[in-house]
Amino acid sequence: MNDNTSLIELEKERRMGGEGTIDSTRELRRIDLSDFDRRRDEIADQLWAAATDIGFFQIVNHGIPAEVIDRAFEMSERFFALPREIKDQYPLRKQDNAGYEFRSQVRPSIGVPDQKESYQVTLPHMDGLWPTEEELPGFRDAVLDFERRSWALAMKVLSCFAQKLAFDTDFFERAHDPASPNYQSALRLLHYFAVPPEARDHDAPWRAGAHTDFDVLTLLYQRDGQGGLEVLPGREMATESWTPVEPTSDSITCNIGDMLMRWSDDALPSNFHRVRGPRAGDNQDARYSIAYFAQADRDVVMESPSGAWEPITARDYLLERIRANYGK
Repeated sequence: MNDNTSLIELEKERRMGGEGTIDSTRELRRIDLSDFDRRRDEIADQLWAAATDIGFFQIVNHGIPAEVIDRAFEMSERFFALPREIKDQYPLRKQDNAGYEFRSQVRPSIGVPDQKESYQVTLPHMDGLWPTEEELPGFRDAVLDFERRSWALAMKVLSCFAQKLAFDTDFFERAHDPASPNYQSALRLLHYFAVPPEARDHDAPWRAGAHTDFDVLTLLYQRDGQGGLEVLPGREMATESWTPVEPTSDSITCNIGDMLMRWSDDALPSNFHRVRGPRAGDNQDARYSIAYFAQADRDVVMESPSGAWEPITARDYLLERIRANYGK
């Protein structure tokens, strides 16, 4: 199997700009991670069943205290509330996936910028990209602590997938080394804009167009009442039947990324998802979320167990996907 597949995936994404239909009856499984060491086999079975079903699931009792998550969201809101001229001092360096961007991401599925701003933290590349203590006291320490906790949780979940794939349980932890200069996992703070008062009688445009994630595993932190995320179970274009993901502050929504689909010989699906703009009558205030993207280190060679996929470094894989999608 060669990597013309990226172009096939791009063509699928370009066809994903329509409304489709909504199916609210599908189950998005909530998986309890409590007593993890004793229940590892049971949890691994539950994660595998959920992931092979629709590629999305939510985890609860995951070990990150609610007050730590609340603090991260507080810091995110304070960052995005800074004047634009301050945020613009820390611009996104696309080659490093680090820094601040404003309405700059254009999805092939809709062809217009996502209605959001974001700030990306990729550990080896943050020199000169942190707000000063005078601008935002405590921000750097809080965000770095949250990144570390997110990494540890992602590795715990991935150890279960490693077990089910007959890899050793530390396989993915070795592939995501925060101390390595090749580390490219990213923590992304996201702010989707409130609908302006003059437009609240109308349906809002897409906040983020349909796409898959390029990474191994995504952890998405959301807040109660700030909905909009929808997933398309399965990769069959004909269905166009989207499932809403109800956000809860006590759970973390997780999804399989393209890297893990490749590493699993396509057993674990990386499914399309989007963020729908609020409809008239919905909560039309700002939406905040925080995503942790576990992406294998740049120098890691991705090899599928059966050899169905050609070996490729994680760096080259991401570059290939980015160029296909965004022409970079």
